[in-house]
Amino acid sequence: MMWMLASPSTEFMKEHFLVSWTALMDGRYWTLLTSVFSHNMFFHIFLNMFVLLSFGPPLESRLGTRRFVMFYIVAGLISSFAHAAVSEFLLGQPGLPALGASGSIAGVITVFAFIFPRAKILVMGIIPVPALMGVLLLIGIDLWGLMSQMQGSGLPIGHGAHLGGAFTGVLYYVWLRIR
Repeated sequence: MMWMLASPSTEFMKEHFLVSWTALMDGRYWTLLTSVFSHNMFFHIFLNMFVLLSFGPPLESRLGTRRFVMFYIVAGLISSFAHAAVSEFLLGQPGLPALGASGSIAGVITVFAFIFPRAKILVMGIIPVPALMGVLLLIGIDLWGLMSQMQGSGLPIGHGAHLGGAFTGVLYYVWLRIR
């Protein structure tokens, strides 16, 4: 919404709501968090919130609201950093910006899959598979997508952010098991 209101002058939004390695090196560390809550297209936020609504409530019920929200935010911070680092060190594009909750959502789906591994989920909205298999498939797709981007092709998708969120989900699940 703010992206549309800021148009045609979106400099404020670009400076404060897009994360990139360049933004971090310029000292705009807050973009690690603000980018997670920024979406510039209705379909983008709709898809992220639809997935969150699908996986969030059972996970929140299991973890408790406070721990769920803290995990969501931490997954967002780590996934934003992962995007920035991947853009700099693997893609050689330090200014490549990103926004959206997809990294946090990837973390939520990953923790969900480890806690409820046999729950049926719909990959791409149509293929029913056990949650753990689905999450492994999604991680594989993101790895493939990142490899394509490293070779100069691929879609403009934040695979680094998705993988950072999924990695955070794995670590959080291991931490839960140890506790």
